[in-house]
Amino acid sequence: MKAVVVRVSGELDVVDAPEPAPGPDQVLVDIDAIGVGYVDVMARRGEYPYFPGAGSVPGLEVVGRVTSAGPDVPGASDGQRVLALPSFGGYAEKAVADADRVLPAPPGIDAADVVGLGVNALVAESVLDRAGAAPGERVLIRGAGGGIGVLATQIAAARGGEVTVVTSSAARGERLRALGAARVVDRTGSALPDETYDVIVDTVAGPDMGKHLELLRPNGRYVLCGAAGGAPGPESFEPLLSRFHTSPTLIAFSLNSVAPEDLRTSWARVLTMLEEGRLSPVLDRSFPLTEAEAALRLVESGKPFGKVVLNPR
Repeated sequence: MKAVVVRVSGELDVVDAPEPAPGPDQVLVDIDAIGVGYVDVMARRGEYPYFPGAGSVPGLEVVGRVTSAGPDVPGASDGQRVLALPSFGGYAEKAVADADRVLPAPPGIDAADVVGLGVNALVAESVLDRAGAAPGERVLIRGAGGGIGVLATQIAAARGGEVTVVTSSAARGERLRALGAARVVDRTGSALPDETYDVIVDTVAGPDMGKHLELLRPNGRYVLCGAAGGAPGPESFEPLLSRFHTSPTLIAFSLNSVAPEDLRTSWARVLTMLEEGRLSPVLDRSFPLTEAEAALRLVESGKPFGKVVLNPR
């Protein structure tokens, strides 16, 4: 099969690789669509501790059909269409994933659209659920044009929030308004939002994180679920102490920490919103697997609006 590996230089290379075999509690998936995420950028830079390193295959989310199962996989059926979350290995024609990190793909939806929800929808839905975003609350989304941001905007609006988005252009802002944003802040002008918020969803972090922590209302919840702008310095957390008596909450969230049963519950809520027309995938571009390098560089640039997808065939 064809697979993409990370060279020692950090560049990507398409190679012929042996087909993986599912082990105990695993399934083999014949892949129709692959999600490209910022975590893959971090992996190839050597900034993601769970990536095995040079010679390994990136990719943490795929959509396809189960073709075989290893021992001790109850209820696995060949031909079942799934969203699978492998522990890397997704930039390929086939990949193995733990059976408890395989979720049903909705019928009648294109594979690219399913992966356009995928990990990003699970993160967005989970963080807003953990933050307890409630109807009528003000919600701020940093990095709103990215893969997580476009879905967090929709989900926060679906939960009844008044959503403000931070993005990089008026054109992106208008697209976010169409997805449910009530207000748009253009980050290119270095302006901060002029309001305070009950919930802040941050996929950016970076040196300006502390300034945004200061925008929390009393009892506000700040959810950090990405670091596209780099790691925040220690000074970024000072507002937690200086505003101690307003009881701010900082939640650091990684999908790696979510138990399988909670993954299934979150995915069920995502699919319900999809069926009700309150959530839709947002795709930026699709690339063939042979152009994985170009796809990853596009994600690294921060320019996509929504999800970048690889097609394995």
